[in-house]
Amino acid sequence: MQPIQGVTAHPPGEPPSTPSAAGELPLSTQQRTVLERLVTRLVALSQQQSAEVWAGLKHDLGLKSETPLLSRHFPAAEQNLNQRLGNAQTTHANRQVVQQLSELLPQGNNRQAVSDYIRQQFGQSALSQLTPEQLKSVLTLLQNNQLAIPQPQQRQATDRPLLPAEHNALNKQVAKLAAATGESGKLIWQSMLELSGVKTGDLIPAKHFTLLTTWLQARQTLSQQHTPTLHTLQAALKQPLEPAEWKEITDYSLQRFQATPQTLLTTAQVQDILNQVFLKRAERLPAALEVHHVHPIASPILSPFIEPMKLISAHPGMAFVALIVVMILLWIVI
Repeated sequence: MQPIQGVTAHPPGEPPSTPSAAGELPLSTQQRTVLERLVTRLVALSQQQSAEVWAGLKHDLGLKSETPLLSRHFPAAEQNLNQRLGNAQTTHANRQVVQQLSELLPQGNNRQAVSDYIRQQFGQSALSQLTPEQLKSVLTLLQNNQLAIPQPQQRQATDRPLLPAEHNALNKQVAKLAAATGESGKLIWQSMLELSGVKTGDLIPAKHFTLLTTWLQARQTLSQQHTPTLHTLQAALKQPLEPAEWKEITDYSLQRFQATPQTLLTTAQVQDILNQVFLKRAERLPAALEVHHVHPIASPILSPFIEPMKLISAHPGMAFVALIVVMILLWIVI
């Protein structure tokens, strides 16, 4: 057995030191190293500074701040620091679990699924009321995709309206765009409502949040461009156009504005094209485009006579006779 460091050897002929005398010696190098390592680990896991930990240790041992630690204090000091370290490790682990849960909850149906699960399993309505073990079990279930909302409660997250945080995020971007362009924030919101297909006063669906964010960011970026083209518009999009989208937009620009990818665009043209990008990505553009190509549907009764009427209209002299014939036929059919 190795002698405890810090205790000096006794000269021959002198009686050995009493235990109380040995305990009054300063901490040995080994003892101080053990305590310092514990303090370092505790500082790494907590928000405390090293000096705060040492001061707290002396307070727990009933020592004044200016009183040095002695060898007799070592066992109690080591136990105190180990206990505090264990608590800090538990707190740190819990904090990591809560952070991971916070990252997973906004995804898909997770928030509603977790709410239903903890209400059914633990009789609680908030995560803050769960024990560390219960929190860890919820996290494990989420990570393994083992939580789901039972029918008929389950619904797509994108069917819900914008959350307050999402609305505030859009509102900040609207304010930035209004400051950059001088446009009224109210008019910008009106444009966003029209793009989303909702009426004034209705709530925008959450599924349009990302599209509206891209639309606002692109408008703000392009407002600073003096020579915007389709290429600069493509670069301004947070989610660039895919090859199929690029072809659709270039075809649209050529048809509507006779603009190639290198043509300089006006502010109105840029906004119109950005609107088309939004609508295409929201899967609403095909219906909007077909409005320009819809022809009136003729009555089935009159359809056999439409082409002959076109021919007769080219000969004004036959118009009266044709009118009488049509009226007689209609009277017979009706």
